[in-house]
Amino acid sequence: MTSRSIVVGRPGSHRLIRRPLPEPGPGEVRLRVAAAGICMSDRELYDGRRAPGYVRYPVVPGHEWSGTVEAAGAGVSTALIGRKAVAEGFRACGVCARCRHGETSLCTGGYAETGFTEPGAFADHVVVPARLLHLLDDAADLRAAALLEPAAVVAGAVTAGAPVPGERIAVVGAGTLGLLAVQLLRASSPAALVAVDPRAARVEQAVSYGATQGLAPAEAAELAASESLFDLVVETAGAPDTAHDACLLARRGGRVVLTGMFAEGARGIDPVHLSLSQLTVRSVFGASSSAWADAVRAFGLGLLEPAGLITHEFPLERYEAAVALVGSGDPAVGKVLLRP
Repeated sequence: MTSRSIVVGRPGSHRLIRRPLPEPGPGEVRLRVAAAGICMSDRELYDGRRAPGYVRYPVVPGHEWSGTVEAAGAGVSTALIGRKAVAEGFRACGVCARCRHGETSLCTGGYAETGFTEPGAFADHVVVPARLLHLLDDAADLRAAALLEPAAVVAGAVTAGAPVPGERIAVVGAGTLGLLAVQLLRASSPAALVAVDPRAARVEQAVSYGATQGLAPAEAAELAASESLFDLVVETAGAPDTAHDACLLARRGGRVVLTGMFAEGARGIDPVHLSLSQLTVRSVFGASSSAWADAVRAFGLGLLEPAGLITHEFPLERYEAAVALVGSGDPAVGKVLLRP
């Protein structure tokens, strides 16, 4: 038997290859990929804009995915075969001080991540360490479950923000991360949950997911000028100005969590405003094991409804068209999936 995969040999160059069916080694499992999401990090990988040290060419991309366990390597229970699952992307060492503290996304054993330095899920099959699996209910929608990786990032951001019932919360950005953040934050019973995005259709979608109000950035700035500020601001856009602007939306003594991935040249946070306002600012990179567990639990309970974020689906043969949509600026493009 054989298995197909997309290989990006160097920036801007890819091919669809067919290879022997990969066999899981000791402690590993092979999964049949059901769906794999494409995000801006995948576009950066293809364009050659990912930071040095965080990609290793040639590579099979794909870090947002879901699938079904097909085979188990030595030392892995065969009871896993046939189970629907997702898996953590970071290949954390599990033994360093940060891992032992539960901060697996800060592993000091060296960066390794499925889809960036290890073969990913833009393929018919993917092999991962069994210890990274998170099992899903038998009735789980695997198409929707492909979004559990960004949901885990958001779950980590929500934990870092520590929302309290009755607080005023703003989510800056209504892309995939922002809309997932709205879904998770609505469960904290906020007094107000405001989504901020320049795209009218996106803020309308945020309201449909539980936001109490949707605002354009200029409207949010006017709100801040009236001193109607927020206890917690979760930034998810990674746009050049959003880290700076998110801090201006927070009340004195408030909290800001930066979740978006920023490019070189992004506008910095004003240190004078930061110190005078006594803000607590946190950032999130990837997701820890506990954040994955929180996201999978929320998905199983129906608190997360990722399927509505999916707008486009492509076979592996149309990878180039699929990746071109991501970051195209088309407001009609939400989450793009590859379906092997």
